[in-house]
Amino acid sequence: MVPMNSEEFTKSLAGDAPPAELSAPLKALWWDAKGDWAQAHAQVDELETREAMAVHAYLHRKEGAAGNAEYWYARAGSAHRRPTLAAEYAALLEALLAGP
Repeated sequence: MVPMNSEEFTKSLAGDAPPAELSAPLKALWWDAKGDWAQAHAQVDELETREAMAVHAYLHRKEGAAGNAEYWYARAGSAHRRPTLAAEYAALLEALLAGP
């Protein structure tokens, strides 16, 4: 993945598709920011990494599927979980852009 900061990520939202170099969890956040929950979910639905499972949990929380979200939080750990969805999105984005 080519390093990108949050400002560059935000600017990329003007496009029709996420930058190819983004990881699947970042592509999921990109689609989520564009208002396409289904496309966001498709990016992480089959992935078993902690990062993907954290984004998966966030997406189900946003969807209102609390039980499903709790399942994915438990699998991912809840390090990125925040009181608001906006704060959780920001924490996920920051962590994913920072890399391993």
